[in-house]
Amino acid sequence: AAIEKAPTLEAIRRRPRELVIGAGLKFAENISYYVITVFSITYVTQKVGLSRQVALEAILIASACHVFLIPLFGALSDRIGRRPVYAAGAFAMVAWAFAFFALLDTGRPELIVLACVGALVCHGAMYGPQAAFLAEMFPTRMRYSGVSLAYQVTSIFAGSLAPLIAAALLQATGSGTPIAIYVAAAALVTGVAALAARETRGKTFAEIDAEA
Repeated sequence: AAIEKAPTLEAIRRRPRELVIGAGLKFAENISYYVITVFSITYVTQKVGLSRQVALEAILIASACHVFLIPLFGALSDRIGRRPVYAAGAFAMVAWAFAFFALLDTGRPELIVLACVGALVCHGAMYGPQAAFLAEMFPTRMRYSGVSLAYQVTSIFAGSLAPLIAAALLQATGSGTPIAIYVAAAALVTGVAALAARETRGKTFAEIDAEA
């Protein structure tokens, strides 16, 4: 493949659709993860009134499940496609965002664990295929720049702000419902992005380069 002198500019100029879709794919994955693993500690301790240990143990158990779910969903996307696995995770997160806060509000440790495990199942379905999905959107000569733009820039405006936005919503309303709406709306954006993406399962980088 030819070497681009300014691959970032070429990615913006030649692959704007893929950049927008890639950013959309990253959007809810990033937001939901930080709400689940960071903000939930604040929510459980300040809103529900339980100890920090309860929240941390729930996240630890869910994260242990997450470690195995990520490669499983990645392998599933190799079998049935990136789009259906990613979209399923995103649309499941739309619904689970409301179940997540409802379960936290019960104050029952076992249901808080269920809330976190279910949320990271949804997240794993997005995160598992993500690396391959994003990489396969761009030809070799601009792949690194294209993936970095979609991934890193979105992270700045999505995940890094998510706990702050969630905390502000909690302070303003005293309820988890607006936060659930925030996460669900982000997940809806990601689900639409997954459906709008071209399926790349089974394509080699050489085939992707030839198509480009």
